[in-house]
Amino acid sequence: MRNHDTRRDFDGQSRLLLLAGIAVIVGALSTVTADLLLHAIRFFTNLFFFQTLSTAFTSPARHGLGAAVIVVPVLGGLVVGLIARYGSEAIRGHGIPEAIEAILFKKSTMSPKVAVLKPLASGIAIGSGGPFGAEGPIIMTGGAVGSLIGQHVHLTAAERKALLVAGATAGMTAVFGTPIAAVLLAVELLLFELRPRSLAPVAVACAVAGFLRPLLIEAGPLFPLQTQALPPSALLSCLIAGVLCGMLAWLLSNALYKVEDGFHKLPVHWMWWPAIGGLAVGIGGYLQPRALGVGYDVIADLLNNHLAATAIASLLLVKAVIWLLALGSGTSGGVLAPLLMLGAGLGALLGPYLPGGEPAVWPLVFMAATLGGMMRAPVMAVVFAFELTHDANALLPVLAAATVAYGFTVLTMDRSILTEKIARRGHHIYREYGIDPLERHSVAEVMSHSPDTIAADALLTDVVRTHFGPDGRHRAYPVVDGATGALVGMLDHTTAQATARTGAASRPATVPVRVAELFGVNLPLVALPGETCRAVATRMALHGAGRLPVVADMQSRRVVGILSNSDLVKPALGLHLEELERETMRRVRFFGARRADVG
Repeated sequence: MRNHDTRRDFDGQSRLLLLAGIAVIVGALSTVTADLLLHAIRFFTNLFFFQTLSTAFTSPARHGLGAAVIVVPVLGGLVVGLIARYGSEAIRGHGIPEAIEAILFKKSTMSPKVAVLKPLASGIAIGSGGPFGAEGPIIMTGGAVGSLIGQHVHLTAAERKALLVAGATAGMTAVFGTPIAAVLLAVELLLFELRPRSLAPVAVACAVAGFLRPLLIEAGPLFPLQTQALPPSALLSCLIAGVLCGMLAWLLSNALYKVEDGFHKLPVHWMWWPAIGGLAVGIGGYLQPRALGVGYDVIADLLNNHLAATAIASLLLVKAVIWLLALGSGTSGGVLAPLLMLGAGLGALLGPYLPGGEPAVWPLVFMAATLGGMMRAPVMAVVFAFELTHDANALLPVLAAATVAYGFTVLTMDRSILTEKIARRGHHIYREYGIDPLERHSVAEVMSHSPDTIAADALLTDVVRTHFGPDGRHRAYPVVDGATGALVGMLDHTTAQATARTGAASRPATVPVRVAELFGVNLPLVALPGETCRAVATRMALHGAGRLPVVADMQSRRVVGILSNSDLVKPALGLHLEELERETMRRVRFFGARRADVG
């Protein structure tokens, strides 16, 4: 009778409902946290630039401080440095690399200090004029919320990772109103897997944040826009845009880490670096006030072509310089908003000269392509651009340009702006992932079907001579009942040799010992034909087993094969052939073709 195949498309997800339920709480708390961060930024902006206690939105560019504005970012940087030194050094940086590092190398654990001090430090840094976005800090803060909840529930590290990423992406959803892009950010950048146990909690948390956002933060797209559909002739311009944005991503990423290297050479403690970076921000803000702060209003003006070319060029130059110097100093702030501004500005400058379409679409195309190339997340960038603007006509050109920018940076950069920081801490991250070849194959596909076995009633001295002597092929063999073929146990070289020398413990050494007498009633570790190689490989690793008997089922225990470490290499060999072995399957003859060659 044919055995029932128990394999499924997905692993058993018995705890999926538990994780999804917790994700509802994580999504709600991350939304509230995001709202608090935005209010903190507005509060400190009014405090630093207008000396008022208010959380109303006011652009720092409208200040009346004159040259005294240079001092404001310095004060903010000094406070951030003190918080980092005497609070938690983990608040330094733009957030996403720190979240990735916690996921991959710290079992998805974050401290309560990060959940409190990160938004505080970011609010001060951005509120005092820092040219950053709020998304990086809220990704780390939301991640800390998810991690802390996960640490108070009996979860595995993998399950805790799902909650950390759920909190991070829910925070991003709350800030930008982009739930689908946030889920894609998780898939392309944070999860390092695609499983129901991780995807479902992330999607639930983002959905919750999306529904709650209008209750706390203004509803609707952040940058509403409507452009005209582009003709086919615009494809060349999209390709040019992608290459230019890839070059911009390469330039910014390399420049940032050169600046960071420069700060490491300074003969002062790193606590003072944010204040030094703040001095550069202050000077840049004095020359170009609209370069200060998050700059969402500036991004909106760029997307709608409300700025003159000379003003755009000056703004982009100052914004790029102060952003690189401030972020390289190790202060607290995000990268998305500056990238959006720089990309949109480049598109606004070059749009009138690109053939094949209206100039209005190019700031959005360049903005998304810069983001896709810099973050190495092109699909997220495309959907992000759509959710920010609700401009469906721009989807196709954005897809083309973002893909080209992504390809450009993959070919020219070993690491992205996010992973380079982690690599400098001694951790390499490989961002390509696919289905584990051990998951794709069952035990029955790779096992040896005709294993050498030992009869249970055989004399141990005979077995030692025939199976564990100089001509022995293996170090362990399945022992089977001669009548039924049922597994009795596994006899290894060490046990057989030692027992043959000393005899059985319950009788004199002169009395012959049969193999069956070495085993009790407990069944040894086994594998089933329908199990995945990955499941059995994990079992072998946990118990230090080099070989496992394969039984038809747990009732009959009939041995049908043997699985060894060498058998588990076979799926990897198959994957190697798929990836690296090039071959021509069929040659096409255009003239004088034989009938067999004609399709």
